[in-house]
Amino acid sequence: MNDLFSLEGKVALVTGAAYGIGFAIAEALHSAGAKIAFNCINKQHLEMGLAAYKERGIEVKGYLADVTDEEQVAALIEEIERDLGGVDILVNNAGVIKRIPMLDMTALEFQEVVDVDLVAPFIVSKAVIPHMIEHGGGKIINICSMMSELGRETVSAYAAAKGGLKMLTKNIASEYGQYNIQCNGIGPGYIATPQTAPLREKQPDGTPHPFDSFIVAKTPAARWGTPEDLKGAAIFLASKASDFVNGHILYVDGGILAYIGKQPN
Repeated sequence: MNDLFSLEGKVALVTGAAYGIGFAIAEALHSAGAKIAFNCINKQHLEMGLAAYKERGIEVKGYLADVTDEEQVAALIEEIERDLGGVDILVNNAGVIKRIPMLDMTALEFQEVVDVDLVAPFIVSKAVIPHMIEHGGGKIINICSMMSELGRETVSAYAAAKGGLKMLTKNIASEYGQYNIQCNGIGPGYIATPQTAPLREKQPDGTPHPFDSFIVAKTPAARWGTPEDLKGAAIFLASKASDFVNGHILYVDGGILAYIGKQPN
């Protein structure tokens, strides 16, 4: 059983993993034996991430790179190969959200979200697949979202990008499954991270934010998820345990997608 989930000897790249979901996933893959690389577009976040890993006793390699830039990604993959070896496991985690009503959103703002959340996973996946083919297989994990399935006010760009990422996941599986490459997605529910902190802020009178109350009521688990809730799914999809799982989106959402909600009183 330990061998089934072991990542010993594997090199994992987790994009945008200085904190939050990416950090938790990198920590999980490290605990299973993988060597970890991560990137940031921001030098300050990179240094903060390196310090956080060091505090946890986790040895990682951090790189400054913009995953929306093909040349920077090519250089990143070359650096990782020199430092650690070729990438066996890719987690496309880097992401951004702009909560703007559609009629108020510019085309440029829409494109910025799509570039990070959809185009970047295409670029990075394309960069690592040749090594995976040459070495007999690999794992690609795309961090999708419940917005891969659902819409909601103010997140038109994010939902469009994550829906596209779901289909990119299925297409990579379709095109490269013959090379023993498994491409799957994790669809987190509402996770308590810095990105969602504004939605969980207390009101001036001390009551929960209305959206906080709404999510807790809509989730059978009756709570927000934590980054740690995603660790098991990440290890499963990165390991031999999932060698015949391909093109699947594993929703780690406390049951929210299965639940119609409580009947009003």
